[in-house]
Amino acid sequence: MTQTLDPTAPWTMAVDREDLSRVTVSAHPLPDLADGEALLRVDRVGVTANNITYAVLGESFRYWEFFPPAERGLDARWGLPPVWGFAEVQASTVPGVEPGRRLYGYLPSATHLLVRPDRVDAQGFRDASAHRAELPSPYNVYRLTTGDQAYDAAQEDLLILFRPLFFTSFMLADHLEDNGHYGADVLVVSSASSKTAYAAAYELHGKGPRLVGLTSPGNVAFTEALGCYDDVLTYDRVDELDPTRATTYLDLSGRPQVRDALRAHLGPRLVQDLAVGLTSRTPNAQSASAVFFAPVQMRKRTQDWGRDGLDARFADAWHRFSAVARDWVDVTVGTGPDALRAAWLDVLGGRAPARTGHVVALR
Repeated sequence: MTQTLDPTAPWTMAVDREDLSRVTVSAHPLPDLADGEALLRVDRVGVTANNITYAVLGESFRYWEFFPPAERGLDARWGLPPVWGFAEVQASTVPGVEPGRRLYGYLPSATHLLVRPDRVDAQGFRDASAHRAELPSPYNVYRLTTGDQAYDAAQEDLLILFRPLFFTSFMLADHLEDNGHYGADVLVVSSASSKTAYAAAYELHGKGPRLVGLTSPGNVAFTEALGCYDDVLTYDRVDELDPTRATTYLDLSGRPQVRDALRAHLGPRLVQDLAVGLTSRTPNAQSASAVFFAPVQMRKRTQDWGRDGLDARFADAWHRFSAVARDWVDVTVGTGPDALRAAWLDVLGGRAPARTGHVVALR
């Protein structure tokens, strides 16, 4: 259901939490600012399989709680899928958070977001809104473009599409290296054509274990052309893996039958089985040996390296990756609520080709 919208009115896109293909777009008034608050105008966001993951795991990982629907006049059956992108400060009562400043961060599928900035510095701030206090802190960070080592104005769309995925990929690769790849000399990566998978493969390639990507038949040529994997196999060819070699499985697809086939074929040589961000709508994290959650590794490395050290390492890795990734994606840009709805349904339905990256300007 969708209202007929005044093009100048603030709006929100929400999805039915029980049926993610059911979408509503509704108008609502802007909130009044209290002391200590700022209003962000959401400008440009991306829609990828990562956003579907947030919705699929919305209950168990509390992703629905970041942007409460009640604040926008919607009942609890609706959820706002979190998206990543750029926003501008529209109004503020907080020193250091000035109108017109541009920020990157975790945003609602809506034109506006009310935040309570805390720990404001030259790099940005954290949203200290009460309902976000117990939620994973990395999602509460809003970075000023002027204080972000990874920012490049000419690459905003790449940052929109890849940055949250690449952060997971960067932390996943670091986690594996930090743990000696769990003793494996082969890493098998499912959903190998997905952005998160091939960004992790880019970070891991040539650093020890052999990399094998698993993908669907229609994505084999694309995945091979990336050059990130030593071998690319379709899902029905896992029996071609060498059963004598210690293997770690990185599950980004959430396909139970793939895990079952790997376990049957490799037996005790499957030394680790990690569920990462699942791109299927049938998550099977509970059947994995372990679940990888990027903020956990981020907290460890913040302690090891300090915030500035982690930021510098991430920015260096990002600049190396983005130099090649721009040739791996065809960015499509839409405008307004219809474009956001269409992008959501396209990615949800698995109709977006591996090379396609959906960016939406909300106005």
